[in-house]
Amino acid sequence: MKILIVTPYFYPENFKINDLSNELYKRGHDLSIITPIPNYPEGTYFKGYSMFKRRYEIINGKNIYRVPVIPRGKGGIIRLSLNYISFVIFSVLSIRKIINNNYDLIFVYSPSPATVGLPAVLLKKIFRIPLICWIHDLWPESVKYAGGLKTDIIPNLLLPFIKIIYNVSDKILVSSPGFINSIVDKEIKNNKIYYFPQWAENIFKPILRINKKRFNLPEDSFIIMFAGNIGEAQDFDSILKTAIILKENKKIQWIILGSGRKQQWVKKKVNDLGLSENFHLMGRYPLEAMPEFFSQAEVMLLSLKKEYIFSLTIPAKLQSYLACGKPVLGMLDGEGADIINKSGAGLTCPAGTPKLLASNILQMYNMDQVELNKFGDNALTYYTNNFDRNLLIDRFERLFQSIIA
Repeated sequence: MKILIVTPYFYPENFKINDLSNELYKRGHDLSIITPIPNYPEGTYFKGYSMFKRRYEIINGKNIYRVPVIPRGKGGIIRLSLNYISFVIFSVLSIRKIINNNYDLIFVYSPSPATVGLPAVLLKKIFRIPLICWIHDLWPESVKYAGGLKTDIIPNLLLPFIKIIYNVSDKILVSSPGFINSIVDKEIKNNKIYYFPQWAENIFKPILRINKKRFNLPEDSFIIMFAGNIGEAQDFDSILKTAIILKENKKIQWIILGSGRKQQWVKKKVNDLGLSENFHLMGRYPLEAMPEFFSQAEVMLLSLKKEYIFSLTIPAKLQSYLACGKPVLGMLDGEGADIINKSGAGLTCPAGTPKLLASNILQMYNMDQVELNKFGDNALTYYTNNFDRNLLIDRFERLFQSIIA
């Protein structure tokens, strides 16, 4: 198959589309990618890239067309809006570069922003070929709640464009079953919407624990680890309230891996609240380093704010935690909590309940290693049965082929 992928992020940025495209290429498919000049998450162009440099390149056999964008900067609403809009505009202007290629299918990888689908709509009309969207973030709802907007003005302006993308798509894949009803409510036919979960890259697997002194922590520390975006949605306010409750127990240590829009806010709060002995922000590391870091933790933390939109979401980090056979502590509602509970991989409490999270942490802290290992075994079993990478990519291939046929 000759597939054109439209995505708001691509290597060297770390997103699931990298792993999917690499595997599809290995299986013999011809891939071209339209994507912005890389600038996530730091908000500036990656070293070696610019408006005039490396606009076209071949990476691991894939043709990459880099679209000029206004860098996202520090992630404020104005700068983000300009970033999203500039991708749509310059993607349309760049179509002439690929117009003569004979594609079989257009595939849109759609985390935020969902507007990435707009250029694909035009491409579908030009090439007269099928369009498939894989939705990871429910727009325009998440724009309001993740962005902390007080009114519906911007979501209401976005809604007609989202409806166009959904209506024109031949198939809509969603990373959480909770998204389906919301998309149907936008007057989209249910029979073209499919639940298609994410998986963890092959590097995520159980490995033997590494010496905790890498973090300069005593060997008897009980490490709670969070890995991923440090943003509004992850509810670090409640996480810090939990850390305050447990502050006097110096054996309970928090390790935060990642970066994001609220990173500096969290760092300041840690100092102001006197948590620096227990709560450690380690910054971002390459994806390949994560399994080794995970091995040093007793439990992995998953949290989302108490908003209806977030209860519909299955954060991608959950699959990574499960694939590594780690016990999971969840402070969230809905789909993510259901998976933790059904799998028997750990303990959950409702979103925004730091006292209950503290209680669950103490419960796990007082467990013996056999009990903790049982959570980890359950996590790995559930992952293997529900999110196996090869089985899911097999399904992708079959779906693509059936639509083309």
